[in-house]
Amino acid sequence: MSSIVTEQGILHYESIGRGQPIILLHGWINSWDVWRDLMINLANTKQFKVYALDFWGFGESAKGSQTQTATFQIGSYVEMVHQFMDSLGIQSAPIFGHSMGGTVALQISLTHPERVEKVALVGSPIIGRSLHPFLQLAGYGSIARLVWRYPIMLHSIMRILLAKDSKKVRNMIFRDVQRTTIESFFRSIGDLRDTDLSNQLPTLNIPALGIYGAKDNIVSPTNADLLKNGVKSVEVQMMPQSRHFPMTDEPERFLKTVNSFLNNHSNGQATY
Repeated sequence: MSSIVTEQGILHYESIGRGQPIILLHGWINSWDVWRDLMINLANTKQFKVYALDFWGFGESAKGSQTQTATFQIGSYVEMVHQFMDSLGIQSAPIFGHSMGGTVALQISLTHPERVEKVALVGSPIIGRSLHPFLQLAGYGSIARLVWRYPIMLHSIMRILLAKDSKKVRNMIFRDVQRTTIESFFRSIGDLRDTDLSNQLPTLNIPALGIYGAKDNIVSPTNADLLKNGVKSVEVQMMPQSRHFPMTDEPERFLKTVNSFLNNHSNGQATY
């Protein structure tokens, strides 16, 4: 377990391997652990030093307080990654993000492209309104506080959303939600709901990868079309048997896609 101290509190991260740095960002009510298998795979190539971060308010990172509400917004998470890179002396690196983490990675790539060598989005919303209706509702404080007050309600909704997911995914999410505060729970998803980066996609000038599960019920896989039609240099991989966690649902295909993207030096558009 490693960490750095920021103005918002402790930023926890895990790292493994030696070589070129790669930064991995998790999604809403999740943690660095969603990337465990990918971290091991990349480290075993002997090419990469892999860093997986916990966003403020999630996992083992600082939970903040009600007076630090901006800490749990997309722009603050962009700043968090900057602080992390500055602290460790990382000038630029490929940045991968799952779900909300991919939206953060895309925002960094659009506003500070000099810090991102390649960007990968895994089941990530480019338009926040593509989130499942429950996730959109969870961004309203009054609704979030009601759900938080009655844990059985939260668990029932999660069971419905995750009913067709693997036991591994369900256990991971039920564990990680226990380490989330109500402030980070609804403020992060509320800001994500109101995010729309689609009009900025044509300005992205670095290689991009989009991986989406064809059966994703959390983030609409139509976001893949936005990437394909909006980004100059992009590879889009639709995972036919995957839901919101393709790294778990189709691990071999997922790893093959990631390794190919990292080793591909072409800037031409390739879609699948």
